[in-house]
Amino acid sequence: MSPIHSHTPAVHDAPPSDDKSRLIAQETLVAHVRILAGDIGERNIFHPAALQAAADYITETWRRQGYTVNTQPYTARGAPCANLEAVRPGKNRPKDILLIGAHYDSVRGSPGANDNGSGVAALLEISRRLATVEPAMTVRFVAFVNEEPPFFFRKEMGSLVYAKAAKRRGDDIHLMVSLETLGCYQDTPGSQHYPPLFRRFYPERGNFIAFVSNFRSRDKMRDAVAAFRSASDFPAESLATFSWVPGVAWSDHDAFWRQGYRALMVTDTAFYRYPYYHTAEDTPGKLNYPAFARVVAGLSQTFAALSTR
Repeated sequence: MSPIHSHTPAVHDAPPSDDKSRLIAQETLVAHVRILAGDIGERNIFHPAALQAAADYITETWRRQGYTVNTQPYTARGAPCANLEAVRPGKNRPKDILLIGAHYDSVRGSPGANDNGSGVAALLEISRRLATVEPAMTVRFVAFVNEEPPFFFRKEMGSLVYAKAAKRRGDDIHLMVSLETLGCYQDTPGSQHYPPLFRRFYPERGNFIAFVSNFRSRDKMRDAVAAFRSASDFPAESLATFSWVPGVAWSDHDAFWRQGYRALMVTDTAFYRYPYYHTAEDTPGKLNYPAFARVVAGLSQTFAALSTR
């Protein structure tokens, strides 16, 4: 375990009025989540038109940002679906890859505002901000399909399809980061929960962003956390532990672990904090957008720093 503590203002505090970049990020994040989880709603292969609408929205957003969008189509349970990719080529080390990903499907029965409309919204805002950065290494932004059951941990899971193809090609992915459920922050005592024993080492308030990795990816995670702390005063915690701990492997980063890549998850800790996880109540109005915007601003600077080294 590698806890990281910092004294910061309460997460519900609004960003400074003169910080235009944070204000823009908040408005943009609200718009993305409302479209994905409000206008489109539940999106998975059981609602194929909605799943396609989400894919179209991500594709069009990236094109407006100046990216060419690559697709990785395949069939899952007889339904067509696709992973989506936008790339910012590296100038000095183009074969070295930083991959930032988020799944755009929602679990059956849920509109998926936090899980994972928030992750996709963050991905789209980070790609927009990095569109003007000239990275030393290549940055890939990937929107994965089919992360949720019944595909999780199975061969039709979008990130596993992608990671296996990357491994076959010999892609040199230095780090994969999964953006997973990023929009819930609370200052209420007792609002944060943990697996057994972990509560002894971490805060009782769900007011932080968490960086989570396996032991093999620990050094990369520490680099990411250090970069985040240099860029933001938002509270951050980190954990490198066994993948069998409940929740630690429950996102797209696990697919990359299984292919031998170093990967980590950035999350608000999902069901350990968010009471509407995997329910019909996971709607856009439940998210803490001022705090979410601070997190995304910090992550944007984090990835810019990691990609330009």
